[in-house]
Amino acid sequence: MNPSELIDTYIADLADWRGETLARLRKTIRDADPEIIEEWKWMGSPLWSHDGQIAVANAHKEKVKLTFAQGANLPDPHRFFNAGLEGNRWRALDLHQGDEVDERALTEMIHAAVAFNGARASRAKAGKE
Repeated sequence: MNPSELIDTYIADLADWRGETLARLRKTIRDADPEIIEEWKWMGSPLWSHDGQIAVANAHKEKVKLTFAQGANLPDPHRFFNAGLEGNRWRALDLHQGDEVDERALTEMIHAAVAFNGARASRAKAGKE
């Protein structure tokens, strides 16, 4: 199966609120950036990338975690992140049963992450030329 099919199966196997939450996150991420690439990483985790890693999702027993690879480098005017705030690179959103997804803030965070990765890729390319 390709990564998108693996993610479909992963979500379908979560027959509770976590599957619904992960499906909403995935839809918002894909709507925010139609060029985003879905990958399957780290022994079974959905990952989205565009010019580098954007975010990885995991369903835990009590929560769904969406972790941004460069979250510490991204503006967070909506206070989107609520976990991993002490890290130097990663930032996360932990969602528990009944929590609402701020789709506008998530969309803005995806755009910021894509822009960050694109700028970093451009700098790396310029350094090689």
